[in-house]
Amino acid sequence: MIEKGIKIENPTGKLGVLLIGLGAVSTTFIAGIEAIKKGLGKPIGSLAQMGTVRLGKRTEKRVPRIAEFVSLAEIDDLVFAAWDIFEDDAYTAAGKAGVLENDLLRRLKAELEAIRPMKAVFDSRYVKKLHGEHVKEAKTKWDLAQQLIDDIQRFQKEKNVSRMVMVWCGSTEVFIDQTEVHQSLEKLEAGLRNNDEDVPSSMIYAYAALNLGIPFANGAPNLTVDVPAFCELAEQKRVPICGKDFKTGQTLMKTMIAPGLKARLLGLSGWFSTNILGNRDGEVLEDPESFKTKEESKLSVLDYILQPDVYPDLFSDFYHQVRINYYPPRKDNKEGWDNLDIFGWLGYPMQIKINFLCRDSILAAPLVLDLVLFLDLAKRAGLYGIQEWLSFYFKSPMTLPELYPEHDLFIQLMKLKNTLRYMRGEEQITHLGLDYYQ
Repeated sequence: MIEKGIKIENPTGKLGVLLIGLGAVSTTFIAGIEAIKKGLGKPIGSLAQMGTVRLGKRTEKRVPRIAEFVSLAEIDDLVFAAWDIFEDDAYTAAGKAGVLENDLLRRLKAELEAIRPMKAVFDSRYVKKLHGEHVKEAKTKWDLAQQLIDDIQRFQKEKNVSRMVMVWCGSTEVFIDQTEVHQSLEKLEAGLRNNDEDVPSSMIYAYAALNLGIPFANGAPNLTVDVPAFCELAEQKRVPICGKDFKTGQTLMKTMIAPGLKARLLGLSGWFSTNILGNRDGEVLEDPESFKTKEESKLSVLDYILQPDVYPDLFSDFYHQVRINYYPPRKDNKEGWDNLDIFGWLGYPMQIKINFLCRDSILAAPLVLDLVLFLDLAKRAGLYGIQEWLSFYFKSPMTLPELYPEHDLFIQLMKLKNTLRYMRGEEQITHLGLDYYQ
């Protein structure tokens, strides 16, 4: 929901960043921020830090950087805390993740060693490939939520932070359908007390965050806050929420290319996608139940972009397959192959081949930064509930139940920038352009 007559509070004080999982994504993000603070690197890939927004007519030449246009928290004001099932501090965890060079990590050693993870809320029934000793114990999931609340409040006091944002950077949980326990806040709270099996670990974190008025972003395809109970809690506590699943490698390419095919009215017969990666995410996705959660996220993209019901001659019967294979030697350097069988004038066939040798955590780290900064902005601007304007960052964007999600990357970007213009009382950009010629 957007309040009328937006007044944005200034971002005074420290901003606490609460990360669930201290693996490759989180340590790459934290190390990157500390490197930027020291002038050792730049926030490449961050729209919030390096992007611009056009204001008014093209002839006015008003194109400020987003970071200057809206009152975002400063990089120097970010303070970190994390939970993980392993005891490794951020320096050790980053070394094991193998994303960043050891020389850079050594220059950040003091800052990274200072970040030691709190015991995690974790149940291997929901992530079957992982097992850790650094976990909380309690009789009920309600009690675990209270322990998380204690962790957060202790962090806030010790680090003297004025505001916080929580981001799920943990592993993909097994697939869970919405059930009765997710339909209202009252039923969810009863489920926490009764240890309902349809309330996974991610929901316990989300419950703790929203109860404390902390914005929550879900970087995995887990159900988590994408249920009526959490939408109700977010409305009640006036907290922004968004998700699901960081849009990084292969799906990022799909949301760039598929809009182009539709724009030029080129048909699609089939799109076959396969990946190899060797990080913890790859290991977790070997479990069929966790892969099903990821598969649901990745497969839905093309249907929504291509609209086969609107363009039956072009897209009504295409074959779409997604596979992910765990390959330890590749570590965090994922390789994605895509084969597209397309057709054009008079139905003549053509092909497109894509081989994206990407680095998952390098692509994800700037997304975490942007979500932290934009969710904090949303909270200070009085926006709460589902933040669809942040769809730009997700494979499966959250929307109201009656709305289909917008997956086209370029429409998503326009939606995000128009929201920023709205916050500052600037005219929306429609790209009509007729007034230039009248």
